[in-house]
Amino acid sequence: MSDPRLTPEIITLYGTGWCPDCKRSKQFFGEQRVQYNYVDIDQDADSMAFVEMVNKGFRSIPTIVFPDGGILVEPSNAQLAEKLGMNTRAKRTFYDAIIIGSGPTGLTAALYLAREGVETLVIEKAGLGGQAGITQTLDNFPGFDEGIPGAEFAARLTRQAQKFGAEILQAQDVTDINQDGQYLCVRTADGSEYGAKAVLLATGAHYRRLGIPGEDDLVGANVHFCATCDGAFYKGKKVLVVGGGNSGFEEGLFLTRFASQVDIVEFLPQVKASKILQDKVAEKENMSVTVNHAVKEMRVKKNQLDAVIVEDRATGDQKEWHYDGVFVFIGFSPNSDLAKGKADLDQWGSVVTDKTLMTSIPGLFAAGDVRAGSTKQAASAAGEGATAALMIRQYLSGK
Repeated sequence: MSDPRLTPEIITLYGTGWCPDCKRSKQFFGEQRVQYNYVDIDQDADSMAFVEMVNKGFRSIPTIVFPDGGILVEPSNAQLAEKLGMNTRAKRTFYDAIIIGSGPTGLTAALYLAREGVETLVIEKAGLGGQAGITQTLDNFPGFDEGIPGAEFAARLTRQAQKFGAEILQAQDVTDINQDGQYLCVRTADGSEYGAKAVLLATGAHYRRLGIPGEDDLVGANVHFCATCDGAFYKGKKVLVVGGGNSGFEEGLFLTRFASQVDIVEFLPQVKASKILQDKVAEKENMSVTVNHAVKEMRVKKNQLDAVIVEDRATGDQKEWHYDGVFVFIGFSPNSDLAKGKADLDQWGSVVTDKTLMTSIPGLFAAGDVRAGSTKQAASAAGEGATAALMIRQYLSGK
């Protein structure tokens, strides 16, 4: 009788907490929103024996088993993308417009441009749909009176852009943008180069980190920035959410689907979450909120979270809290590295544009959360995408 572990119902990743390649593969699956099971072979002797069997006596990790019976051992991100059938190479080397980022801004711009016959390429390193795609429910986007799951919203927007002919690359990181005469050259991590008459930076923003001892060592193991991606790993466990804004409360509420206890800690004396979210949290018996406390350290023991050290800002007393995992939601920083040293940025690192959404570099536009003055809302991000598309079309008409 064949081993059922060789044909699992969903992708199964065998690894350990101390393995950097395991963390990278987990991060890849999380970013691409691929469902998978994770098995720590250090905690499961049978699974360790299975890995040794698959690898002819070697404990090679990560060992990743797919439902079709395929197995990848210590794969690169490119190999994972290929196995998942993702398109990582463009059909041509030159386009009218290249859009970097596939959130509501990028995909809306893509469908507007492609619909007008503009040859458009979208390049995305993570999951299609951006931050909107990992939101539990979008209940304030116009037209969806009962709300819509973020993943469904992202899928619809992707299909709409592709319907009009936009080409989309996935799991592909843009490493540089350079001027080449009257054109712009976009380089990707695999060494490919794509030229365009106009480029739109729709790279959005990312969750800020706490910047405390122990945090970096635990990212991907016990520290997370996406409840939708990683919440399922905490079934019946106790988790801490850092951040008392809307994101912290929304993600905390989502985590109660899995965790037995979800506690929120806020640095300031008052939380900033909306009243409706505060009321929802107050109704949950397995949720609590602590304000005016600073998270100072995440103590690591045997590559796992041992304790969270917090300080009562009113008294200065330090406390030791114990949780299985920590989810951090303390605001966003713009993903503007591609523009640094090239286009004008403001003091917070956001990209400065003129009224046409063009940066200080001719042909390079910016819209959405990466742009200075943006409002960090899905509806306005989509609106900026439409505006950027119209401005790019006007710009191209003069080329």
